[in-house]
Amino acid sequence: MDSSENSRPETLVVEEEIVFSLVGLCRATGASPDQVLGLVDEGLLQPTGAAPQQWAFAGPALRTTRAALRLNADLALGSAGVALALELLEEIASLRARLRRAGLE
Repeated sequence: MDSSENSRPETLVVEEEIVFSLVGLCRATGASPDQVLGLVDEGLLQPTGAAPQQWAFAGPALRTTRAALRLNADLALGSAGVALALELLEEIASLRARLRRAGLE
C-alpha cells in the first residue's frame, strides 16, 4: 500500500471551533433574540456568560438553532415542543448508531 494513502489530511469540523455572540447567532440563523432566549430557557442552548449581552455560544448552537427554527416553522411546536422533538431525534440517531455498531441495521 502506498504511504500517501495513509496520510490523509486531518478532518476538522469548523463549526465546532466557532463561537457566536447572541447577535452573531441571530444573524447566522435568522432567529430573533427572543427565539434564542426561548431555546436557552428550554435547555437546548447552553451559552457561557452571565447575561445575554455576554453570552457565547459554541459552534453546535448554529445547527441546533437552525433545526429548532425549522421545526417551529414547519410544525408550529413552540420552544417546549421543539425541545422535545430535538431530544427525540437525538435519541433516534443514538439508537440507530447502536444498531449499526451491533450489525443489526
